[in-house]
Amino acid sequence: MVDLKGQYEKIKAEVDKGIQDVINSTAFINGPAVKEFQADFEKYLNVKHVIPCANGTDALQIAMMALGLKPGDEVITASFTYVATAEVIGLLGLTPVLVDVNADTFDIDIAAIEKAITPKTKAIVPVHLFGQCADMEKIMALAKKHNLYVIEDVAQAIGADYTFTDGKKAKAGTIGTIGCTSFFPSKNLGCYGDGGAMYTNDDELAKKMRMVAHHGQSVQYVHDVLGVNSRLDTLQAVVLKAKLKHLDEYATARNKVADYYDKAFAGHSKLKTPVRAKNSNHVFHQYTLQLNGIDRTKLREQLAEKGIPAMIYYPIPLHMQNAFKSDRFKQGDFPVTEKLCATVLSLPIHTELDTETLKYITDTVLELIK
Repeated sequence: MVDLKGQYEKIKAEVDKGIQDVINSTAFINGPAVKEFQADFEKYLNVKHVIPCANGTDALQIAMMALGLKPGDEVITASFTYVATAEVIGLLGLTPVLVDVNADTFDIDIAAIEKAITPKTKAIVPVHLFGQCADMEKIMALAKKHNLYVIEDVAQAIGADYTFTDGKKAKAGTIGTIGCTSFFPSKNLGCYGDGGAMYTNDDELAKKMRMVAHHGQSVQYVHDVLGVNSRLDTLQAVVLKAKLKHLDEYATARNKVADYYDKAFAGHSKLKTPVRAKNSNHVFHQYTLQLNGIDRTKLREQLAEKGIPAMIYYPIPLHMQNAFKSDRFKQGDFPVTEKLCATVLSLPIHTELDTETLKYITDTVLELIK
């Protein structure tokens, strides 16, 4: 699904030198490269504060802790997403309120959010799924109307741009109260292990998140709040610093792959290609088809036999997972999400795919679904 080795070969010299410098200095924790990457990422995002942490799940948890959300507070998010988005809500004793998504873009449904708001609602967590932004202008209007926090889950859309109706643009994750991202190796901006970050333009909130991520410390051995231990290792910062320079190039390469797939599958009655949102560009973390009248399990098996990986993101909606079963939700409540979970299939998409490989993939898919 990704070719991290091929990508590494192109930045090998810089990465190898950076890693060796860290080893030579032995500054494995909070070394200079962490602050350098933080500064570079702040500039790229045009945001005041980036707070690196250990992983994307921690980023979401730290954000909610810093906002002072309390047990019983309701947090709205999509049922069609990776478990981490809702997992931290439950772990903090908050109440996950799951809603449906749009059939075309896969992003959280605005009308569903508004319908789910109650006096207990404190935050919305829109997920910028598969590489493009949710409709942040409408989400922010809802948040303002109901005095809610907005925590953007940007794990799959690093580098995507959202365009407002007045033409103004902003990077995914810089629009809401806090943006949270993951640097898992397969992400568009991935390190060689685990990593994550929060970002915000709020000075006081940034200070709180830094404290929470560092055992609640304002200064060493002074613990003002209960916190966690979550930091980005220096070695990972070296990798991210090298890759950040190429992030937009990576997005361009992924879009070329998506364009090839789109053209190959255009108009096919059994395949629905991804829909680009009008108010967001797409950085294609995943290229996800919707299948119509195709045995998905059989197709995956046949593709695997031909050496072509294909993944299902995600086979079970959150509201039907044992961990989130509740009287609040039942099968049939979110028809779009349930249909997507039954029909989606993602094909390989990464920066190293060449035309020959793409032709083999598309020809094989089309031959198998005749």
